[in-house]
Amino acid sequence: MPVIHKIVEFETDSGIGIYNITPQIKDFIESVSIKNGQILVFSRHTTTALAINEYEVRLLKDIKVYLRKLAPETDNYLHNDLHLRDVPDDEPMNAHSHLMAMTLSNSEVVPIVDGKLALGTYQSVLLFELDGPRKRTVFFQVSGE
Repeated sequence: MPVIHKIVEFETDSGIGIYNITPQIKDFIESVSIKNGQILVFSRHTTTALAINEYEVRLLKDIKVYLRKLAPETDNYLHNDLHLRDVPDDEPMNAHSHLMAMTLSNSEVVPIVDGKLALGTYQSVLLFELDGPRKRTVFFQVSGE
């Protein structure tokens, strides 16, 4: 069974951003010879996350509000005691971003059937930026026949 991978780079905006990366995944699947199998989508950062959900503007706003309630940026976090850690000068106070990422997931696996993602009607693969702006990479790995 062949296994093919690719690393895709994304530039993100500041704050919490939610990006539909389904088109990039579809492009990758179309470029390989695998027609039936699965694709692993893996976030390579501790302050980003992935989820399968609907990419609808009002829902995206609701998700951002929900995440900010879950881990408010203004709360006190030990990780933000930068003077007690050996960190670069430009290290951000981003404990809230790490906590948000932990409540989501860093990977998704989607079936591929007849060369297409087997997503439901309203499903998209979403990349969550929780500490932007940054340059991010996502690992795609497809396997099958």
